[in-house]
Amino acid sequence: MINVQKTGTLLLLVMSNLMFCRSVHPLPICPGGNCQMPLQELFDRVIMLSHYIYMLSADMFIELDKQYAQDHEFIAKAISDCPTSSLATPEGKEEAQQVPPEVLLNLILSLVHSWNDPLFQLVTEVDGIHEASDAIISRAKEIGEQNKRLLEGIEKILGQAYPEAKGNEVYSVWSQFPSLQGVDEESRDLAIYNKIRCLRRDSHKVDNYLKLLRCRIVHNNNC
Repeated sequence: MINVQKTGTLLLLVMSNLMFCRSVHPLPICPGGNCQMPLQELFDRVIMLSHYIYMLSADMFIELDKQYAQDHEFIAKAISDCPTSSLATPEGKEEAQQVPPEVLLNLILSLVHSWNDPLFQLVTEVDGIHEASDAIISRAKEIGEQNKRLLEGIEKILGQAYPEAKGNEVYSVWSQFPSLQGVDEESRDLAIYNKIRCLRRDSHKVDNYLKLLRCRIVHNNNC
């Protein structure tokens, strides 16, 4: 049976121990509004940002998982398909290498864009939960803001490397994500757990795809 006290303090525990002391923020995508930079530098800035987002989401999930590592019933209830699972994404490096670079860039755009609304919703929902600390809200806002910057950077890469391919992305809509207001604590915790699990999974994919594309596009696979 799920420990009610443990679930009731989940949100506070999630962020109180986050390793946000990794406060070395990524470089701006367009310093001073200037995006006229070599493709390699643009890739480096975007990859730094994607890794930053991945580390934030990974830290969030690690802290969540610590609370439920022994609670198999909770884990079984929480794990469900991610809403972005409808997007056919390659698994592993070998499969990703079979996808044309311009197609993979558009797929990355789709993944990143599909997170805009869920991240905004998470901020607004968590903001109304009594147990939520300022740290929880600030972390959720941070990932949401950085996700928009990442989207801008990937669009710049696509426009510079494959301008003819821009606009072919397909977005996944999270229309079925339930509201967290007015639900019981267990349901709320289950929804947040799965949402952060999905964010970690997708941000890890994006980070790996971008590193692979830098090798393929900038270095002609010579890396």
